Amino acid sequence: MTSVTAHDYTWIRTSPLFALMTEWGYTLTLVRGSTPREVLDAMGAEPCGTGEGVAGLIEANNAHQRDDDWDESYVAGAFGVRGESDDWTLVLGFDWGLGLSKVCAEGLSRGGRVVAHSRNGGKPIDLFHWFEDGELRTTFENPRWRLGSTPDDLVPLLRDVGFPLTLAGEHDDSAPEVDRKPAMFALAERLTGVRVTESLLADASYEVGLVPDWFALSK
Repeated sequence: MTSVTAHDYTWIRTSPLFALMTEWGYTLTLVRGSTPREVLDAMGAEPCGTGEGVAGLIEANNAHQRDDDWDESYVAGAFGVRGESDDWTLVLGFDWGLGLSKVCAEGLSRGGRVVAHSRNGGKPIDLFHWFEDGELRTTFENPRWRLGSTPDDLVPLLRDVGFPLTLAGEHDDSAPEVDRKPAMFALAERLTGVRVTESLLADASYEVGLVPDWFALSK
């Protein structure tokens, strides 16, 4: 298993791409066991062709926002990526941090796994979700207050990537504080084996879809 920590993702703090993602609000989702087309179909997305590199995805998003009929729908792009031992679909959505609906993520995780982290625009709210075999296993904004069917299963990994927690999952006042967002990226890699880099997001060929407003509202 990868031994990545929050330190390996400090690059996001100097990344123009990540700055744009956080300004707009984003969700980055990794899905095991489904193709990019299958994931977008599960999201009810209307196919919008492909976007060459993240520039193509951004262009599609900008065109959507210029549309007079713009509503709660949003643009998402998906592409296949290899983890340490499995194939995954990575989905990047400019969705104000709404993320996949719980029902959709549960469905996609049956027989597989879904890992997602997000940030809304404006006042930052950073969320992390781990779904396994149809269940929301762990979710949190602050890792000391975890929810889900197995909220404590990730405590060892949370500690390993740098979150200041005790063995019991409580806040550890003696441990150094950590930048939570790089730590969430690292936690996602621990659960998927997928190393997310700026070049991976910037250079991928995305299948682009327009996710309807009913999906954004069906939380």
